[in-house]
Amino acid sequence: MTQKLPIYLFFSFIVLIGCKEETIEPDDEIIEEENPEEEEEPIERIDLFPEDTRDYMVDPNATAETVALFYNLKEISYNRFVVGQQDAFSRFYNDNAGISDMKKTTGSDPGLLGSDFMFITDDQNTEEPDNWFYQQELDIIEKAVSAYDKGMVNAFSWHFREPYEGEHFYSSEIPFENLYNAFKSLLPGRENHDYYKQKLEKVAEIANSVVGADGTLSPIIFRPFHEFDKDFFWWGAAYSTPEEFKELWQFTVTYLRDELNVHNLLYAFSPDNSYATKEAYLERYPGDAYVDIIGMDNYGDLLAQDGSGVEAANQKLKVVSNLSLERVKVAAFTETGYFIDNNNASFPDNFFSNNLYKTLTDNDIEVGYMMFWSNGPNSYTVPTPGAHGESDFLAFTEKEEIILLENMPSIYTLPVQ
Repeated sequence: MTQKLPIYLFFSFIVLIGCKEETIEPDDEIIEEENPEEEEEPIERIDLFPEDTRDYMVDPNATAETVALFYNLKEISYNRFVVGQQDAFSRFYNDNAGISDMKKTTGSDPGLLGSDFMFITDDQNTEEPDNWFYQQELDIIEKAVSAYDKGMVNAFSWHFREPYEGEHFYSSEIPFENLYNAFKSLLPGRENHDYYKQKLEKVAEIANSVVGADGTLSPIIFRPFHEFDKDFFWWGAAYSTPEEFKELWQFTVTYLRDELNVHNLLYAFSPDNSYATKEAYLERYPGDAYVDIIGMDNYGDLLAQDGSGVEAANQKLKVVSNLSLERVKVAAFTETGYFIDNNNASFPDNFFSNNLYKTLTDNDIEVGYMMFWSNGPNSYTVPTPGAHGESDFLAFTEKEEIILLENMPSIYTLPVQ
């Protein structure tokens, strides 16, 4: 098959910067609380017991390992959190392939592996042996299986290309008419609904293909439509109403769970950082019956060299943490990082051990995991040996709250009480 070379080259650039492009633009206007002087009512904690876990999950028929993952991430969040990285086994600073960059520095792999359905669901994936996109699919599955066998958590995001031309996911590269119709066109009864169902069928196929050495399916954290509150993706808030967003999210869950019988997914809801209140966060929330993990992506608040955005980042994560307590969900810092590259030569002072750590722990934050974006040939979020930030990163990972693979509990086993 003849490949569209521009797409291939485009990806080389995109994965290098990951979601960094999404965060260097000025933040959207923050919605302030209407009555900031009013005291918030105390959060009532609902204790989660192993035997009751399914009652709080999207899928009551979830596999035993998926139930255990939900429960254990919730338990971990009370006083610790798992640290992961996107593409930890496939992308490396200076192309120094082999073991993960995090293991090069700390001696341990991350506790969570981030992957993407982007190539897997690409229109150019012919599923023929010599097809580049299909080769990526096989490689992604292989690495996800390896992660599961090691006891790591698998999390998949989805940089889904818009349905009309199937080439781009950034709104700036999509024709105006397509941009303002793409998301709506996927809804039931609309022109691209069947196309969307085909893509979800591919997602289901992959979810049922990540089988460990013990014969069990790996649970997968599925994070569709991430950073939807901004406008840089075609699924952003500018291009659909809250009702449309909720409807498509709900369809996505019910089709995968009820029609395609996928029972090893945890569904993660993760806006970017444009909210400041519970009400703003929940504007597009599809309901507790459709969400397992309540998350936040945030790069922008951690960019300042003087650390002036740390308090804001912590307060936004506190909104997520509080909601997870109220609704018995898992809270997560679903994506973050500070990129050292041609534009940024150094981290802010004590970026990891102070700024990021305070974001994750001040004000009794409870999150089950956090994930750094991927390293690349010319950039990194996780320092490698000898790179700037190495000692500070080590100080961060040595804190008692941090869980890497070397100190990961048995996360796929539900405790017996």
